[in-house]
Amino acid sequence: MRESPARQMTVFTHRRPDDTRAALELLAERAAQAGVTLRLDEEETAKLGLSAAPGLLLDAPASDDVELCIVLGGDGTILRALQRYANTGVPVFAINFGEIGFLATVEPQDIEDGICRALNGDFELLRLPAIVLDRPDDPATSGRPEIGWQTAINDIAIHRKVGERVAEISYALDGEEAGSVRCDGLVVATPAGSTGYNLANGGPVMAWGVAGFVVSFIAPHSMTARALVVAPDDRLTIHNRSHEPLDVAVDGRPAGEIPSGGRLQARFVDDVGTIAQLPGSSFYRRLREKFGRLAS
Repeated sequence: MRESPARQMTVFTHRRPDDTRAALELLAERAAQAGVTLRLDEEETAKLGLSAAPGLLLDAPASDDVELCIVLGGDGTILRALQRYANTGVPVFAINFGEIGFLATVEPQDIEDGICRALNGDFELLRLPAIVLDRPDDPATSGRPEIGWQTAINDIAIHRKVGERVAEISYALDGEEAGSVRCDGLVVATPAGSTGYNLANGGPVMAWGVAGFVVSFIAPHSMTARALVVAPDDRLTIHNRSHEPLDVAVDGRPAGEIPSGGRLQARFVDDVGTIAQLPGSSFYRRLREKFGRLAS
């Protein structure tokens, strides 16, 4: 009789190991009982100070050949997991150990049930789109640091450097210039990311499942600069008209800069990341519970 293949799951944890140590011990215990091996890469192994134990595969590079990625952390850690498993079909099941955890599957008080669901595959899958950022051929970038091909599950933030003057940014859609704004920067957000930096800018919330993305401005020096929802097939081109370079962050992590006179292009791509959610969960319930709770 042929043996069934060994079950393996990747684990990513919060940057503060003391917050998740007890949860990881519980997860490892339940995983061993279920015949699941947990893979933790070199960074996770060192951060948590782990030693060899049954059911743990330590210093193991994250692999695509796993059935699930379990996250013990907040939105930053969840985004890191979604980035790693973009376009692989491996779902991310997250137990929230952050402030908001909008992308999380379950909350810490439900950890026992959450671990059981994760190990048993008792969840639904939601596919998330992304914004792909690339730099077109541009003489202004010759010989300067470049931003390579990047994918944002949440958002791309472009902002002036600390201490520099207000930025001058123009933007075009499908080659048609749409406007030029003096501001501290702009944010390009997916529907999943529209509840983050974009929302803080006064941009609209986009429900999960909406095709398209939103462009909002950071501290615009204009009474007419308004956020814009862009159709999924329209390519956005961002021009830096400032005299100084602008910083670029992808899903909250530094990704490079746009030199003075340089430009970037952004486009919508569907079905890039996969998150696990509880059966019957909805975007609107999540929105009410996360932001309604913070406002009370």
